[in-house]
Amino acid sequence: MGFLIFISIFVLVMVAMNIYVWRRFLRRISFHRANYLVVVPVILLSGDLLFMLDIAMSFMPDSSVLYLLTSSSVGMTFMLFVIAVFYDLSATAAKRVKFDNSRRHAIRVLFDVTMLVAAFAYLLRGFSNGIKFPTVKQVKVKLKDFPFDRYSIVQLTDVHVGRTIQRNFITKLVERTNELKPDMVVITGDLVDLPVNQIEYDLYPLKDLNAPVYFILGNHEYFHGPGEAIAYIRQLGITPLLNEHVVIGKGKQQFNLVGINDVIGARSGLYPPDAKKAFSQADQNNTCIVLAHQPRMINELDDYRCDLVLSGHTHGGQIFPFGLLVMAAQPYLSGLHRHAENRYIYVSRGTGYWGPPIRFLAPSEISQILIES
Repeated sequence: MGFLIFISIFVLVMVAMNIYVWRRFLRRISFHRANYLVVVPVILLSGDLLFMLDIAMSFMPDSSVLYLLTSSSVGMTFMLFVIAVFYDLSATAAKRVKFDNSRRHAIRVLFDVTMLVAAFAYLLRGFSNGIKFPTVKQVKVKLKDFPFDRYSIVQLTDVHVGRTIQRNFITKLVERTNELKPDMVVITGDLVDLPVNQIEYDLYPLKDLNAPVYFILGNHEYFHGPGEAIAYIRQLGITPLLNEHVVIGKGKQQFNLVGINDVIGARSGLYPPDAKKAFSQADQNNTCIVLAHQPRMINELDDYRCDLVLSGHTHGGQIFPFGLLVMAAQPYLSGLHRHAENRYIYVSRGTGYWGPPIRFLAPSEISQILIES
């Protein structure tokens, strides 16, 4: 029922956005035969609907090109909607400025050209950033009583292996990660975007990571079979942390690594998050690093020692200004934040992308967390 509601809302939003793009932007362009631009929202809406229907029914052929086209239409609809809102507000404000008719027409033509160029540049920059291989983002953080002078963790998150992110990407990702020579690699959810039995070949290079690797569930694992994902992850030599912890180090040089299931599990009843269970055997005197897919989980950890949370999920908004909506549901969008005294959270913008291969003001990243005492 919840998924049907989501699909219905998504379809209504896409319809409304495309109607707005046509009526408040493209139709008002002061060019001869501008009415022909109606084909733009028609094509985009067709792609939007096909994308969502395929998510719901998996009726399209298993084609990277088809997925790329339909998912891109969703991103383009949103981006043109942003441009249309800006155009509409600017045009409304301009009506209050007094110009003679000849100057007003010239200014409007210039404004329309500028907006079309801005729309094209916005889309082009989004696609060029989306298809770029993620760069390394190095983050330094000092943790109280941390037992090592220096410790390197590479965080990979929101890779979304599926129809467009495939084996070649994963192979290169593993090579780049190994070059950083981390002490540990953590995968903080949304690794898969299809059932694992369809992408085993693409995930297989992860077995070549040269450091201990830990994994937690993200919301997309729940969409495609969390049990199957966990089983295959284990086959690759990766350790899932399912509301549990491990002690890293020996003797006096120890810290806790805690993994908590994603909050979506509370609604589905399958692999629900359970902080109490995760911390039940953890020594609260030790420094503790928590892996939680969604940043809002930090608000559930007040009763436990938690020095650093590593999260993803937000994609940094992926396409600005969509991050403003994300921040309505999450306490942090991206980057390192001091949540409370001696408690930090780092939110990665993600290593891949979901849906359209578009990123604007939110580049993908391989996060290298350098921890010092």
